[in-house]
Amino acid sequence: MISSDILGERARLTPRRTALVDVSSGRKLSYEELNHAAILCARVWQETLHLSKGDRVGILAHNGVEYVQAFFAAGKTGIILVPLGTRLTVPELELLICDSGVKALMYGEDFAATVKDLEQKVHVDHWISLGATSHSLHLNLQAAVANLGNDPWKPTRCDAEDIFCILYTSGTTGRPKGVLLPHRMILWNAVATAICWELRPTDVAPIFTPMYHAGGLTVFLTPIFLIGGCVVLHRSFEASEVLRTIERERCSVIFGVPTIFRMLMEAPEFPTVDVHHVRWCISGGAPLPLYIIEAYQRRGLIFKQGYGLTEVGVNCFTMTVEESQQKIGSIGRPMMFTQARLVNSAGEEVPAGEVGELHLRGPHVCRGYWNNPEDTRAALDVDGWFHTGDLARCDEEGFFYIAGRLKEMIISGGVNIYPAEIEGALLLCPQVRDAAVVGVPDSKWGEAGVAFVVPRETGGVTAQDLRAELTRLLAKFKIPKEFVFVEELPRTAYGKVIKDKLRTGYLHR
Repeated sequence: MISSDILGERARLTPRRTALVDVSSGRKLSYEELNHAAILCARVWQETLHLSKGDRVGILAHNGVEYVQAFFAAGKTGIILVPLGTRLTVPELELLICDSGVKALMYGEDFAATVKDLEQKVHVDHWISLGATSHSLHLNLQAAVANLGNDPWKPTRCDAEDIFCILYTSGTTGRPKGVLLPHRMILWNAVATAICWELRPTDVAPIFTPMYHAGGLTVFLTPIFLIGGCVVLHRSFEASEVLRTIERERCSVIFGVPTIFRMLMEAPEFPTVDVHHVRWCISGGAPLPLYIIEAYQRRGLIFKQGYGLTEVGVNCFTMTVEESQQKIGSIGRPMMFTQARLVNSAGEEVPAGEVGELHLRGPHVCRGYWNNPEDTRAALDVDGWFHTGDLARCDEEGFFYIAGRLKEMIISGGVNIYPAEIEGALLLCPQVRDAAVVGVPDSKWGEAGVAFVVPRETGGVTAQDLRAELTRLLAKFKIPKEFVFVEELPRTAYGKVIKDKLRTGYLHR
């Protein structure tokens, strides 16, 4: 088993093929050029900073060529990359820096003020600026690269279970946990995605989701590089820019979360932008409203839905284009060499059609959590099954459907109610733009559901309308006891609804 130096291997095979288009600067880098840049970053870590295999390097920056350099430098050296969320506060960053024990922190120019505050709170051996200028006491990456000698260099041998990076979970329900992603997981996720999603060397994929998330790094960066396609890298998400770039660069496969696809749909360019070269779009992170699917279908676009977690890789299921049209709402069948099962509270597998907790096993599963053996044992059992905490059902043909989070399940009068099922029904209503359902204490039933609804038009729908529509689709006991109309749902940077915030706000009205 070789290390997951995907960029290095692709550069060996197709060195002159275009690997990356950087939208902000307009730069186009071949695989050979990008691989050379990653090697220079690796040499700065090793030769200038004297870091070695197993040391941690943090990165606080928006998407950019330097981020890609750092990611693949980790694959070449065995030095562990720790991406840090760009929306985090100084106290939140302080927590992650101390927890991971980074020896060096790379940062973009936009975060110079944040770094100045962090210097007063945490000890880091080396501060590295990615911009053209830097603090007088900080190392500048460009200057450090210019000062490198011409000594021969070879990648560090990395084994399958060596850690490639530590990705911290979003922490929507508690303290963030550092997920340990080994080289084996990074490589296998890329291989399985390229094969099962039928990617092509001619594919061009935009990346506008943040690279401090698993989705930004592994949909589509690693699988596209593995197959020899081209990545179009955006610094951040701006709907009009993304649509213009999709047309200009002739992008063929597009990944996003429902919020992003809605914002693209509402951009003025959407009705006229040329999308004939787009093979399909794929959504993940949250349920996809039907009205969004229909809007894209009117533009002749195919939609798939995906499923993944930081802990098990962001690409765990697959389906063909034809199946995505026949099985709307399904996440598909498990990828090749991925095992999936659904179990009840007693640990017994449930039959087709019944809801159970989704467990996954395969070479795409993480090694657990950094410095957290208790949570590792709770999530990853002795037989190698990762307990996702997600509830799902499987039909007779082997297609899976997500029913919600185990911790979000509502037990009302002794009956299990799955919020995702209700949310899915609400999102079928043409007057509903967004929706989330949470459980709250109830004196009669123990728990009851409350639906938070974002209407497409102010005053365009009432609680009575929604109750009548849900009664047509769902059993009476599943109907929320109350409908709360809001302008927006609180979400993480990656599109997940922060349900604790909704529940807390409701209980403290």
